[in-house]
Amino acid sequence: MAINFPNSPSSGDTHTVSGKIWQWDGEKWKAYGASIAPGVLKIDAANNRVGINQTTPTVALDVTGGLRVTGDLTIEGTTTTIESTTIAAQTSLTFEGATADDYETTLTLVDPTADRTITLPNATGTVTLDGAPLASPTFTGVPAAPTASANTSTTQVATTAFVMTEVGDYLPLAGGTLSGVVDAGDQIISKAVFKDVGETLATNGTSGSTATIDLEDGNFHKVTLTANCTFTFSNPPASGTAGSFTLFLVQDGTGSRTVTWPGSVDWAAATAPTLTTTAAAVDVLTFITLDGGTIWNGFVAGQAMG
Repeated sequence: MAINFPNSPSSGDTHTVSGKIWQWDGEKWKAYGASIAPGVLKIDAANNRVGINQTTPTVALDVTGGLRVTGDLTIEGTTTTIESTTIAAQTSLTFEGATADDYETTLTLVDPTADRTITLPNATGTVTLDGAPLASPTFTGVPAAPTASANTSTTQVATTAFVMTEVGDYLPLAGGTLSGVVDAGDQIISKAVFKDVGETLATNGTSGSTATIDLEDGNFHKVTLTANCTFTFSNPPASGTAGSFTLFLVQDGTGSRTVTWPGSVDWAAATAPTLTTTAAAVDVLTFITLDGGTIWNGFVAGQAMG
């Protein structure tokens, strides 16, 4: 088949005839390439470009559609642009860095057991792996954390907002009014000045044949004797701390009730007082211990006071 070539071609010019590309090398026309269904493979010899699924390649290798490479793929250049929403890697991504040497940074992917998402924020900065270790981290700047609900008592981080809320629930250093029960936990309170102070009166009710004076109930106790009664004293302060209580003994309407004191009570002249046994009579007695209740010193504060 006769081929009509252009007249006066310049070196590098191409001419396509029946799917075959011819190129003028300055002396003669040479069969240079072929277009196999131009929509599938296009060789642009004039511009040194190849198109796959692309009839007008704009770069050296222009591929439209999926590309599978079996084996290693090396891309050399200053910029690699990937315009894709997803990059799939099985085990790791390796970064060579600016210097082509034996040292690389490898981002290793642990085989997930469920779909995982790591989101990079819309911000500029440097991700440092040694700036805040999981164990004993040291933060800089102004780190933020969620604020716990009021009265939370866990090991989570307490923000300044949480602390301010909790402090507001307690007395200020100056002034303020207490409410509810305050338990000092057996701690020493020094240099306190008290005014308008009351003490708890533990009303033990009727005695029966036995009665217990528990100092944790208070330091003033009132007992109405309804029978001859044996007393027990419990929960004094520890040895080395003085403890005392005052006991109001009331005879019931019958009277003539007697009392058996604990063997630890030491009376003046080693003799227990004779109680007033008149019906409705009141005797007031005070007891002091310095050794955790091993010895109770007993005193009569007043008798026949009813």
